[in-house]
Amino acid sequence: MTPSHNVRIGVQIAPQHALYPKIRETVAEIEELGVDIAFNWDHFYPLSGEPDGLHFESWTMLAAWAEQTSRIQIGALVNCNSYRNADLQADMARTIDHISAQGGEGRFIFGTGSGWFERDYDEYGYEFGTPGQRLDKLAENLPRIEERWAKLNPAPTRDIPVLIGGGGEKKTLRIVARHADIWHSFSDAATLEHKLGVLRGWCDEIGRDPAEIEISTELRNRSEEEADELYALGARLFTVGITGPDHDLTPVRRWLAWRDSKNQ
Repeated sequence: MTPSHNVRIGVQIAPQHALYPKIRETVAEIEELGVDIAFNWDHFYPLSGEPDGLHFESWTMLAAWAEQTSRIQIGALVNCNSYRNADLQADMARTIDHISAQGGEGRFIFGTGSGWFERDYDEYGYEFGTPGQRLDKLAENLPRIEERWAKLNPAPTRDIPVLIGGGGEKKTLRIVARHADIWHSFSDAATLEHKLGVLRGWCDEIGRDPAEIEISTELRNRSEEEADELYALGARLFTVGITGPDHDLTPVRRWLAWRDSKNQ
């Protein structure tokens, strides 16, 4: 499962602990640096630091990024499938795809997952259920999303890439095999090697070439040597997380240099 495409670096700008002008400025900076993808996350409250600190909503922010930028791809890492009707998600994704196109192809990546942060559900009135129920709903909604994309007028500017996050072997990786263009996990090398074997099994079951799926993982607290191991296993999208209030870009520059060394 070794893809032919080059290494890409995504930066997840956590939409917490900073006012929007700082977030907008950071998006401009990482695009200027040559980052490949700008991600946020789909939550309603901070995941670290002060639990009631500054925080903004994901999709409205992504639409603003689509208008602000011209080259960098954009998406959530990841959207929570539970928070919005499936057909609405498809329409929002299509709309942001067009906003980001600016005369060419869109730059939106539909990153999605089943959801997990219970406070979001409780505070906003969504039914939390069980992990299995939330995954079943994701499996149910993805075909609806794909069907809605085929019906919308105007249609998306291209086949919107679907990124699915999570590493569950019985349900999540089965969904990945059927629907994902990109699979994102937090795996170390040993875990990734094992889970890639599971993913190959699910792909074989439906007759899909697993090489069609780009492998994505995060770089938090990793060394270049550890990243090299993930690269050797086929990972090509690597994500770096930054958060407010400072949005330190030092790790971003470090990993861009590593990316460029791989893509020579």
